[in-house]
Amino acid sequence: MADFNESIIAEFHANKGQVGGPFKGAPIVLVHHVGRKSGKQYVSPLAYLPDADDADTIYVFASKGGAPVNPAWYGNLIAAGDATIEVGTSSYPVTVTEVSGEERDRIYAEQARRMPGFAEYATKTEGIRKIPVIRLKRQ
Repeated sequence: MADFNESIIAEFHANKGQVGGPFKGAPIVLVHHVGRKSGKQYVSPLAYLPDADDADTIYVFASKGGAPVNPAWYGNLIAAGDATIEVGTSSYPVTVTEVSGEERDRIYAEQARRMPGFAEYATKTEGIRKIPVIRLKRQ
């Protein structure tokens, strides 16, 4: 997975935030975060959903491809409460907030409508975990 992520990150940087392959046409963000246990710096390429009403807010989804556990980046972001992201050619700090309740369900449903793979991930995790939705808001 690390090699796959590295190739996506390199492609993102080479093409001003655009990537191909399975993510062709999808909005991709690079999320820079610190390991809550290791203290290491990490970069996670993630599909995102822009907020319809706030240009300073995007949402990411801790789907881990429908795995039964949350991805490590999720725990790192929640523990830190902030991060730095790259969107296109811009880089800026963000505040991290987990979205819950009806708002979470509405946002996740919109992501699943735009990218049907997210509906599959939710089906895979049904009864095991509810995929977290994370708000990243420009500081």
